[in-house]
Amino acid sequence: ETIVRYSRDDAQFLLRHQVKMVMIACNTATAAALPTLEKELSVPVLGAVAPGAMAAVHATKVGVVGVIATSATIRSLVYPAAIYAQSPSIKVFGLPCPMLAPMIEEGWLSIDDPLPLQIIRRYLKELYHKSKQIDTLVLACTHYPLIGALIEKVATELWDHPVTLVDSASTMALAAKEKLADMGQLNTQSMDGFENDPLARLQCYVTDEARVFEIGSRFLGGPLHGIQLVQL
Repeated sequence: ETIVRYSRDDAQFLLRHQVKMVMIACNTATAAALPTLEKELSVPVLGAVAPGAMAAVHATKVGVVGVIATSATIRSLVYPAAIYAQSPSIKVFGLPCPMLAPMIEEGWLSIDDPLPLQIIRRYLKELYHKSKQIDTLVLACTHYPLIGALIEKVATELWDHPVTLVDSASTMALAAKEKLADMGQLNTQSMDGFENDPLARLQCYVTDEARVFEIGSRFLGGPLHGIQLVQL
């Protein structure tokens, strides 16, 4: 209920800025709030789950998929539901990994650092024991792509066959592009100069400014500008 309430407040704030689409760029918020926002908002709403689930269905060759995410996302069972809706024969094994997001926010991202590798290995070993046949692993948290190389390294050590990683963040971005193109609202202007003038295209609003500049810059690969603190 708390996540739904926050999501509603966030969405209404965005609508006041005349957005053409709302993306719930969080798997946990998608699991809790997507149906509510789809009913209530006047613009299309895209969640993080469906694009990742579709990509996993296309990627698996043996029909066995693993999902790592926050505890709330795993408990919601949204990924098994989304995958089964497309292919009922696929087996899905989920595992909550609550320490990964805080680890990423701390900046423990180096493949040469034994600590994050040890944490990832402890989680993935548990998933490995659930199914040794997994050939596709969904990174069902938009934090996880930042440690994709570390997850891939550990997965290669554990499974004796290639494991394809599905990034729910990039698949969501591609789905948004396709949706906007279908709507005839895709911005086709050149992105030249975007890096030098981010305010021309990117406006960042936060309800808590703690470490936003540091962590947000890590996610987007460059410094954030014009971060505005708002009260909702």
